[in-house]
Amino acid sequence: MGKFINPFTDYGFKKIFGQEISKDLLIDFLNDLLKGERVITDLTFLNNEQLPKYDEGRGLIYDIYCCTDTGEKIIVEMQNKSQLHFKERALYYLSNAIVQQSEKGNEWKFNIKAVYGVFFMNFLFDHCVKLRTDVILADRDTGELFSDRMRQVFIALPLFNKEEDACENDFERWIYTLKNMETLKRMPFKARKAVFEKLEEVADVASLSKEERRRYENSVNVYRTNLCVLDAAKEEGREEGAKEKSLSIARSLKELNTPIDVIMKSTGLSEEEIAAL
Repeated sequence: MGKFINPFTDYGFKKIFGQEISKDLLIDFLNDLLKGERVITDLTFLNNEQLPKYDEGRGLIYDIYCCTDTGEKIIVEMQNKSQLHFKERALYYLSNAIVQQSEKGNEWKFNIKAVYGVFFMNFLFDHCVKLRTDVILADRDTGELFSDRMRQVFIALPLFNKEEDACENDFERWIYTLKNMETLKRMPFKARKAVFEKLEEVADVASLSKEERRRYENSVNVYRTNLCVLDAAKEEGREEGAKEKSLSIARSLKELNTPIDVIMKSTGLSEEEIAAL
């Protein structure tokens, strides 16, 4: 086991980003994420349950109520779980956060707070080609912002390949540290930014109690199992896709009265499979 906890296990994610005691870490990360747009000065966890005690792997989703330096209130949702239909689920979570703001009676004027979704991905969804994908509500033709009430930020960690000394800004330093934390021997960037000293304290495996360590180890096992299941599903999908392609080719060749033995050699299908087409 590494010196620091894996931040993408349910336990590790909550330990770093889901506790009142370490909320300054989350404020710093979100401000680096939203640099030049908003400055968050304080936040409150809307569903601040205890660190997970369960052993099974349900994804953790945090609703975070943020106050900015201009007095604006925004809701941020953070999720670290890879799931089927990930993009659709992400949209559902944010839509739900908007719906829950409604108030009974005729006095409510749809004065909804902005909702941001921040999604960490240890995998790539279709056609994902960059580290950070920002999804906004905008006009398709002009690109002009239609509404700033909903925003999604997807962070694809597999696409971040910079080394420690190549990181150019604090957002990249955060991503480097989070991506590599489980294998780090020391916490980087402490001399540059004090928040990484706090992160070192919070993420130190040696500081865990016996019970916390047991729960963390269970969470690591669940995380690794989920990655294996996801990889298996991808491989199965590739195999099914290849089979469908072979069947399609065989149909075309069969329509051209191509001899069965030629079709078999061309597609790898059996005589029975070709005959059934």
